Amino acid sequence: MGSLVRNSIFIAVAVAFIYFAGDVFGSYKMFLINTIGIYAILALSYNLINGVTGQFSLEPNGFVAIGAYFTAILLLSTESKIDMYALVDPSPIVLSMHTGSLAIALLVGGVAATIIALLLSLPVFRVRGDYLAIVTLGFGFIIRIFAINNPEFTNGAMGLNDISSSINFYWVGGILLITFIVMLNIIYSKYGRAMKSVRDDEDAATAMGINTFKIKTLAFMTSAFFEGIGGGLLAVLITTITPDQFSFLLTFQLLIIVVLGGLGSMSGTLIATILVMVGMEALRFLDEPNILGLGNEAHPGLRMVIFSVILIVVMLFARRGLLGDRELLDFFKKSKK
Repeated sequence: MGSLVRNSIFIAVAVAFIYFAGDVFGSYKMFLINTIGIYAILALSYNLINGVTGQFSLEPNGFVAIGAYFTAILLLSTESKIDMYALVDPSPIVLSMHTGSLAIALLVGGVAATIIALLLSLPVFRVRGDYLAIVTLGFGFIIRIFAINNPEFTNGAMGLNDISSSINFYWVGGILLITFIVMLNIIYSKYGRAMKSVRDDEDAATAMGINTFKIKTLAFMTSAFFEGIGGGLLAVLITTITPDQFSFLLTFQLLIIVVLGGLGSMSGTLIATILVMVGMEALRFLDEPNILGLGNEAHPGLRMVIFSVILIVVMLFARRGLLGDRELLDFFKKSKK
């Protein structure tokens, strides 16, 4: 009963925040909150395959790009595509893709990423460890190169602009809440326990009768689905996308968040996302001129240097991340005992 009450209180507080946030915060803070929410969705889904299942995958930027491009193409009108595609005429397939529903566009983006993940899992999970990281890293590069070299589908390096901005925190906060609940339910289910057994010792899990390929594929597809939806939300939020936005740097940012929060901890991932995104924004003044007596010239990149030093110090004292592989609920249970 106590667990049910705590969960109900958490959901009620989350729903209240989602409902009233737009009235309390200004446009700039709401943009930051939306960005935090989207990155939290991406980091939570990435943590399922990387932290919970223990597969060192470096593919998120590829699935985020797939979701972003599918969502953007579906939301853009036929006339907008004809005017926008400057290098070559848009493909008939692209022209035929349109919907006025954001929900359908996001769902299609998520399903497209899931299908690609299923196809990719067949060769990917034939290898382990560092080889798995190399294969999935290559997938991210392939998606980016495809976007650049196939302008009839993606408008090439020029990207897509004027994407419908009919998004608000109801969408981002609602999907974030659903993602968090789904991930927790997976972790505490028999599939979650199987994923953790694969992470701890894959050979032992196989000896116990667990179909490790099936479990890894399930985690991979689930992660890709929410990464695709998160990519669609990102495209709608910033209203413009280019291939450069989906470089390995995006994967690296998500990896920092997941490791900082704790591999396998969804609560830790949420906390780490807030700390990283707010911290990077709060240190933005370091890039401005005449800071710390360094002269009148701007110093772009200085905030990243300082932020990286802070991360190194934090990780030296919390080597397993902020929460390790535990959830906040586990701490409440421990304190109750």
